[in-house]
This record gives sequence, structure tokens and C-alpha cells, in this order.
Amino acid sequence: MATLALLRHGQSEWNLANRFTGWVDVDLSEQGEAEARAAGRLLRDAGIVPDVVHTSIQKRAIRTAELALAEIGCPDLVPKRSWRLNERHYGALQGLNKAETAQRHGDDQVKIWRRSYSTRPPEISDDDWVTQRADPVYADVPDHELPRAESLSDVVSRMLPYWSKSIAPDLAAGRVVLVVAHGNSLRALVMHLDGLSAAEVLELNIPTGIPLVYDLDAALEPAGSRYLDG
Repeated sequence: MATLALLRHGQSEWNLANRFTGWVDVDLSEQGEAEARAAGRLLRDAGIVPDVVHTSIQKRAIRTAELALAEIGCPDLVPKRSWRLNERHYGALQGLNKAETAQRHGDDQVKIWRRSYSTRPPEISDDDWVTQRADPVYADVPDHELPRAESLSDVVSRMLPYWSKSIAPDLAAGRVVLVVAHGNSLRALVMHLDGLSAAEVLELNIPTGIPLVYDLDAALEPAGSRYLDG
């Protein structure tokens, strides 16, 4: 039986400000740091000590992993990082206040952008894409894979190759694996693990700072899952 723990990063500064974050690299709030430490204690108390950690390349996930690992007792464990575990790219909505955006475009339109499985929000501008392209953390990402905006369906498509090539082999080798990522990239992974439909995954909400633990059989199919909520 393999053990996989999923952890959504703690509250970020832009979560607190009610702003669309996406690929903007904001840090944790004080509450987010506390949530990350609490998650580490939950994992430690459950006897779940990771052999391998995977994170996105965004600081709110990286910082969550660091704080959680310190509480677990393995602060020197270096995570594997991939842009494929990044949050959904919210395009031109990034940085905007969610309430103000709803007032401007209407609740129904914003709900479609946020909760539709296959509808992307408006894309970032050409200038913003050039700035994103110049970020050294994305130097190895081909132009055609670097998004201007994403739907949840797009997140599933970019996440699954990383699952197959990196996370699944660690689990198959018998390692305890912790994945620290974001609401939408983790929804994409849970959709795959639990075989959820496009309609079912839209109803899925993964809380911040609460580890979701899967017991996986030899075929990496879920034998059971549970939240460690204390």
C-alpha cells in the first residue's frame, strides 16, 4: 500500500485580499504560515513522514512545504518542483479584486470564469505574456505550453504528465509522497485519482492547510482517503 498526502498551501496574501492570484507569485499571510505549521503537525501526529515532496514553483506552496516539513521533523528534505503543479492561470483576471470584478462583469460571468470546467478567463496581454516568458523559472517551458489563461481542463492536461512521470514512480517505488500545491492543481489530481467527471470536480473544494491522505494499492488506485482534520 502506498501513501500519498496532498496539501493545499495556506492562506496567501492575495487570498486575504480577495484577489485573483493564479500565477502571480505571492507569499503566505500570517494565517497561511500558521495553517502550514498546523498541517505539518497533523501529518506528524498521523505518523506520515514523507520520503519525497513535490511542489509547484510558486512561493506560497514552497513556503507551505518548508513550514510543514519543519513541524514533521524533516526540514532538510528538498522538494522536487514543477510548474505543472502551479495554480490555474487566471489570465487577465490576475490581481483583480473578486468582488469588484463581479460588480463589473456580473456574478454569472465571473462564476463561469471561476467554476466552468472548460471556459478560460480573458487572456493576459501580449506585453504581460512577454514578461512571463522572460521569468527564468519558466525558461524550460516551451512557448506553446506557457499559458495566457487556463480552464480547469487545461490544468488537468498539464498536471497529468507530471503525475505519470514523477509522482507515480515515487509511489510505485514504495515512497511516502507529499504533494504541496494549489486548489486547482490538486482538484485536477483528485479528479484523476477518484475518477471524477467534469461535473463532479466542479463541486470539489479542497480546504487550505488540511492534508488529504490517500492509501493507494499496487496499481496506484485509491483504497481509501481521508482528511487529517484533527
